[in-house]
Amino acid sequence: MRWISNVRLPRTGPCSHGGDRRWRVAVDDGGWITAVEPIPAGSSSAGENWSGDWLSPAGVDLQINGGLGLAFPELTPADLPRLLELLELLWRDGVEAICPTLVTCGVAPLRQALAVLEEARQQHRPGRCQLLGAHLEGPFLNPSRRGAHPEQHLATPSLAALEERISGFEDQIDLVTLAPELEGAGAVIDALLEQGIVVSLGHSAASEADADWAFSAGVSMLTHTFNAMPDLHRRAPGPVAAAALRGNIALGLIADGVHVHPSMAVLLQRLAPGQVVLVSDALAPYGLGEGQHRWDERLLIVQDGSCRLADGTLAGVTLPLLEGVRRLASWGTPAERAIAAATLTPRRVLGDQREVAEMLLGTPLAETLRWSTSGDALSWQRGSRPTPDRHD
Repeated sequence: MRWISNVRLPRTGPCSHGGDRRWRVAVDDGGWITAVEPIPAGSSSAGENWSGDWLSPAGVDLQINGGLGLAFPELTPADLPRLLELLELLWRDGVEAICPTLVTCGVAPLRQALAVLEEARQQHRPGRCQLLGAHLEGPFLNPSRRGAHPEQHLATPSLAALEERISGFEDQIDLVTLAPELEGAGAVIDALLEQGIVVSLGHSAASEADADWAFSAGVSMLTHTFNAMPDLHRRAPGPVAAAALRGNIALGLIADGVHVHPSMAVLLQRLAPGQVVLVSDALAPYGLGEGQHRWDERLLIVQDGSCRLADGTLAGVTLPLLEGVRRLASWGTPAERAIAAATLTPRRVLGDQREVAEMLLGTPLAETLRWSTSGDALSWQRGSRPTPDRHD
């Protein structure tokens, strides 16, 4: 048995014992975590001293659109080997699981992509990121807030349109983004919730009242908060204010510093510390170089980790999920909360309400993340490795 002492755990908000509580962790001879215990204030504990480093589960990304040149909505059976390579890259980048995101596309490509993802799901093994249920970002979006989504594939919400797309795949979908103010959205929301699918407000022109109605109907998240929705305004608070006031609505956030200004990202985290969920929103060029890439029939230009269409429309990023943690912490968010936003709150969106100590129990230490600070910089490595994994 091996003990690790002087460990901190990430947290989402204020707690009664303060943010500096230290823990000790027991690891058995097989490398599995068997105990996570608080160290009483003023006492010391024997074992390997982590000097206040944080221990967390690996990342979970609820919104990622592809990588290594693959766009998830365009997947074919021939793409399976490269898809498995992408899952290995994601694992190396500290991500344990993803909801592969399918942006608005035609019905046939959508269903084919869902079938390919299920085939890849059956080939999961250690060292690969796990494929959770898909995230359908569309097609029930407001045309005025569609962003980079192709207008020709948007659809009016209806049970028939929903069935056409997901019939037979209902248990392979975890999350759907839609605009709740659209006529017919209420019936679609009810149908999705009956299937146990999380519904998120996004690409929407919803007012505060529209959003409040949606949250009462069971919508429980905002997709990339501030982007493709009305902003916070002193006279028109919009969906962001409605979600923050509710206190239990997850707030997806792209922390690249481009989609949302760093000051607004930190403000959101301070306003709703337990609600922020970091997402990468990474596109097909994730894992490739910068420059020009293809996205369906369109040109995608990648510069400094940001992806734009030829007309300048911001489309996504190529940055790893955990880079968002590092940036959010560098802008002024406490490290333990930035870490939680990519490791704990995404799990809670999908129904895992356990405390972090309980999440860690029974996990191989090699599959966890150890977070350290040097000056203002936050870095990570796998829990059992002496040198940092990729995080640049």
